[in-house]
Amino acid sequence: MIDVEVKEISKEFSGLIVLDKISFKVRKGEFFTILGPSGSGKTTLLKIIGLLENPTSGSIIFNGEIIDFKKDNIQFRRKIGFIFQQPILFNMSVFENVSYPLKIRGFDRIHIKNRVREILELLKINELKDKNALSLSGGEAQRVALAQTLVYEPALLLLDEPTSHLDPRNTSIIEEVLLKINREKNTTIIMATHNVFQAEKLANNIAILKMGKIEKIGSFNELFEKSKIFPFIRMENIFHGFSKISSYGTSIIDIGGLQIEAAFEREGDVIIFIPPEDIILSLNPIISSARNFFEGKIIQIIDMGSLIKVKVNCNRDFFVQITRKSFDEMNLKVGNKVFIAFKASSVQL
Repeated sequence: MIDVEVKEISKEFSGLIVLDKISFKVRKGEFFTILGPSGSGKTTLLKIIGLLENPTSGSIIFNGEIIDFKKDNIQFRRKIGFIFQQPILFNMSVFENVSYPLKIRGFDRIHIKNRVREILELLKINELKDKNALSLSGGEAQRVALAQTLVYEPALLLLDEPTSHLDPRNTSIIEEVLLKINREKNTTIIMATHNVFQAEKLANNIAILKMGKIEKIGSFNELFEKSKIFPFIRMENIFHGFSKISSYGTSIIDIGGLQIEAAFEREGDVIIFIPPEDIILSLNPIISSARNFFEGKIIQIIDMGSLIKVKVNCNRDFFVQITRKSFDEMNLKVGNKVFIAFKASSVQL
């Protein structure tokens, strides 16, 4: 087990401040979530904690020992597991991929066989053991990547949006396994996500990261009790952009790849939020008075029981919340071409 202290961590790229004096502590055996929108600095922060990136300033402290980033820190690196948003696998069988970390650590063949079988069964991928890992679906590949990491029982597990492109079944399996190893093995876990529902389900404590700064830290219930942080909790559909006032008394906001019309007047840099429940989704072009129309593709489906959250890529990612009835009627699947629309009045500062 490892306890982690992040102390005054800052990171700059070509003069741009990506992380600004980030500080927090994660106890041994804690499930800690970094919650924030795309571009908030989550991945960079995880890479620094995982000793894959050097900070511009500040310290990472493991079990009371300050990390010297000038050294290789192999004794800590071998205790850390890192799962990326896109799985990184070798061109070999699933069994060979999962067994590789044990081979380089010098375990004997019998131990490797038994341990790999155990972890494949845990992640429900034992039937895939002889398949080439590069032939798997996205969800299967991510489960193999997780198995490849969990097989050597890391003391600290870092996860960067591990289920953001997965279907509900694969997401559920991975979440179940993460909770199991956290509770039964007391593994310290730090996970970056933009999904507030996932943070609520998994985390003991949550740090809300926005534009490179920590806004708040606390349990889900503590954060929701403080209404002022509600805009930071609702991380879906938060965009940074540049706004210009139109001749119609509205604002046209360039969010990088898309222009959004809003029913307010504001010039300059802005951060906007579009509630997922305010967005219309259809398999056909939408006839509506809404001022914002985009064509996109479904890249993720999140099952929330009576509601379904659909992630649609239209050069930028939008989350749309619909009822299960609507979802079933449209027979939506990952990869479907869809159309979304929302009113200018739905765009909030």
